[in-house]
Amino acid sequence: MINVAIVGTGNISNAHIQGLLTFPERCKIVAMCDIYEEKAKELVQKYELKDVQTFDAHEKMLASGIKIDLVHICTPPSSHGEIAINCMNAGKNVLVEKPMAPSLKECDQMLEAERRNKVVMGCIAQNRFRNSIYKLKKMLDSGLAGKLRCAHVNSLWWRGHCYYDLWWRGTWEKEGGGPTLNHAVHHIDMINWMQGELPVEVTSMLANVMHDNSEVEDISFAALRYRDGSVGEVTSSVVHHGEEQGIVLQCEDAKIAAPWSCAAEVTQPNGFPVKEHNGELITKLNEYYDSLDDLQYEGHTGEIDNVLTALENGKRPMITGFEGRNTVELITAIYKAGFEKKTVTLPIEPEDEYYTVEGFQKHAVHFYEKKESVENFEVGEISVGNYKK
Repeated sequence: MINVAIVGTGNISNAHIQGLLTFPERCKIVAMCDIYEEKAKELVQKYELKDVQTFDAHEKMLASGIKIDLVHICTPPSSHGEIAINCMNAGKNVLVEKPMAPSLKECDQMLEAERRNKVVMGCIAQNRFRNSIYKLKKMLDSGLAGKLRCAHVNSLWWRGHCYYDLWWRGTWEKEGGGPTLNHAVHHIDMINWMQGELPVEVTSMLANVMHDNSEVEDISFAALRYRDGSVGEVTSSVVHHGEEQGIVLQCEDAKIAAPWSCAAEVTQPNGFPVKEHNGELITKLNEYYDSLDDLQYEGHTGEIDNVLTALENGKRPMITGFEGRNTVELITAIYKAGFEKKTVTLPIEPEDEYYTVEGFQKHAVHFYEKKESVENFEVGEISVGNYKK
């Protein structure tokens, strides 16, 4: 039985709790922590959890003597590094919500703590456990569509003006960024997963077009170039009505996409496509896609299952701290390119000012100044993405 603690009991913690409760014979929630301890107590009551202690500080929780094997960190991004390192120094395995941390320096400190303490760190990228994304990766790896040459990533969300009224949102210091960091993190992880490596060049444009109560961007466009000459583009937004999210991979022989669709062309002697398209390949692609089994568990539950299995078998989870760091590095490059209005190259080395949170914030563009805030919102529904099979 794996004893689990949850630090941070905001909206996303519900997905963690529900995922953990799916496996009652494998894990048990034993502690919950939030700087507003009453929020932790409310979740204990909501889910009718038994024998769970609550705390208002993770340091108190770690000093309590409770047997904890795994800590889920669901706090605002600026605190991920400190909490994760403290937990790992106490011998606990950790599962860190996205993004892993606001800076590469913090990511490397977290990885060092994992190595030094011989524990396991996983990072949340739950959309790899969506059927549509998992199957798209299978399709790409099959080679049926040919080599990936151009990727289009749409991380399109919508958030009302009041979304950024919450005290920690919309600030470079506490939230670390806008949708590029906190929403497109899912899709940027996806493109890293599909490509299998980081790009070598990044160009971007950042803007805030609808949220004048936020310092950070509410939309960005990024263009990526890879070592093999292939390219990609990522749109990160919280201004798109409809929240139509997806990823389109243009390969040498066909287009494949999530939500699932495919297309394939063959040429006439004049270079224009034939009217009938490449029907034979389209049939093969659809048949292979239909042959792929659905995942047993999706989303956070799927990733939690993977992490529990890794701990049970003394192995590493699918999405490690290394994977989480790669996502932060690409996001950092997008911000650097946008702030400086130039193409930047990767990797971002430790001597680069953008490697640290202080250097990053020194260059961060303040689109607006956040002058007022609210401490907490009433409990309400949240959207976690449109993922169709």
